[in-house]
Amino acid sequence: MASKTVRSRPIQGQALFFITSPRTPFKAIPEIKLWNEKLHGQTWDKNTQLRFYELLREESFFEGNEAKDKAFAGRDRINRLPKALGFVRLPIIGLTSVGREFIETNNKEEILLRQMLKLQYPSPYHPLGKNATDYYVKPYLELFRLIRDLGELAFDELHIFAMQLVNYQRYDTILSKIKRYREECAAHKGKLKLFKKELFYREASIIYAQEIERGALQIRENGKKTKTKEEYLETKISNLRDYADAAVRNLRSTGLVHASAIGKTLSILPERQGDVDYFLRTIPREPCFVKDQERYEEYLWNPSIPKLLSDNESAIINELKQKFNYDVDKSLSLNRLKDVLNQKREERRNEKIEEQVKVLKSYKDYEQIEETFKTMHQSYDEPLFFEWNTWRAMTMLDGGEIKANLKFDDSGMPMSTAMGNMADIECDYGDFDVIVEVTTSSGKTQFKMEGEPVPRHIGIHKEKHQKPTYCFFIAPTISTSTIGHFYSLFVSNIVEYGGKCNIIPMTLDTFRVMLKKAVEAPNKPTPQDIRKLFEKSQAYAKECIMNDATDRDWYDRITETVNNWLAIQ
Repeated sequence: MASKTVRSRPIQGQALFFITSPRTPFKAIPEIKLWNEKLHGQTWDKNTQLRFYELLREESFFEGNEAKDKAFAGRDRINRLPKALGFVRLPIIGLTSVGREFIETNNKEEILLRQMLKLQYPSPYHPLGKNATDYYVKPYLELFRLIRDLGELAFDELHIFAMQLVNYQRYDTILSKIKRYREECAAHKGKLKLFKKELFYREASIIYAQEIERGALQIRENGKKTKTKEEYLETKISNLRDYADAAVRNLRSTGLVHASAIGKTLSILPERQGDVDYFLRTIPREPCFVKDQERYEEYLWNPSIPKLLSDNESAIINELKQKFNYDVDKSLSLNRLKDVLNQKREERRNEKIEEQVKVLKSYKDYEQIEETFKTMHQSYDEPLFFEWNTWRAMTMLDGGEIKANLKFDDSGMPMSTAMGNMADIECDYGDFDVIVEVTTSSGKTQFKMEGEPVPRHIGIHKEKHQKPTYCFFIAPTISTSTIGHFYSLFVSNIVEYGGKCNIIPMTLDTFRVMLKKAVEAPNKPTPQDIRKLFEKSQAYAKECIMNDATDRDWYDRITETVNNWLAIQ
């Protein structure tokens, strides 16, 4: 049996935990596919784990720095999310039925939802450790319940209260705590920040009371003991935030949960409340097959359970009639009805995005875009909101067809960032294109993560569209290594990149100045204004090379020009 070879890590601690990597379950798809294609049928051991990591490093979709323990890094990619959600079989490498469907079919959100609703603590994959409390919960099921019962769940409430829901029998207690917290917040206006800090500290003291009492004040990340109780609790509160971030990203990936502009609150999409009500009513709250791995895996690997509202033929027909005024052909199979419903939802989603585009091109949302750039670091997924808000900003500049390679929910809000091997944003300006790449990384990490993918995306785009392609690279800060690399690409004729690359690196602050200039200009920018900026950057690069100037000289000149980009002659 798998349990004899692939050991499961026991649950420790007093709070909920969620897998924090990859950033969304969809990011795991190319990795699982590669793992199965290259290693199928082999034994999952240190050798294949090392081989898998080496294969990953060669792929364009790989994200992350070079691992010190490569076998561990390879093992971690499979033994965490893919195993926990039932997508893979171990120790003999292969996909489960549900894993195969997750990779091959289009309706990935529904497959993901089923697996998340089956996740439970404890399970044969998550046995209780000696320092664990009375875990007895299906965490995602109960989080959906909290959001639905409260109407909206604030991120702070998820972070400090919902993460205590380790047993579903505590649900009413947690619900009451959140309601009382809201009343106390209303009573502490003007001193809310201090009140929240003190409350978080108090709640963390309760959650980790056993560890504090035992004197086990040790930080797992670096193995060093904290010097004080306060340091220990600050670290634990930060860890809880990381887990809460992961929970939100995964909930959003189902397409059922709406997040406010920077993720301050979560709610169930109005269009999908019936779906949520159905599984909250029908799915048992108790964990099952806790000590029977064979039966648990039969349950976890079954792609047909639990039953959802989308499995109910009459419910689909009713939604198509009532919400889409669609005349249903009753001879259609259930799967075909699902296809029709998904198509109608996609059409509605695109209509909502088009409505956003119309408003954006009117410049009415400029202040909102500015505010989002200022506050996006507070969200549960800064890279997601950075990419989404940059798409909104580029759309506002008008003059082209601007496409974000994001996944959007039914309300037109972003669910997850672009998958690997494609640009974040693609701007079609007719006789030329611009791709836009954004990142929150900095320093050496920025160069390692972005130095090769960015020009490769340009090469892929050039080959596909057969026209000049430029690139804006935007980050909160630009590393010196990134500047030097992009500068060198102006004169490096590399076949894989489609020849020489014209990439303008700019800080987010510089990009915001560029937007402000466009808003204040008496005449709105045109595609030719954007092209002039790239032509000027190319001219500066040539001048710097001729005059033996540095890459920094080039960067400083192009930054100064971006600050006055509409005045370029």
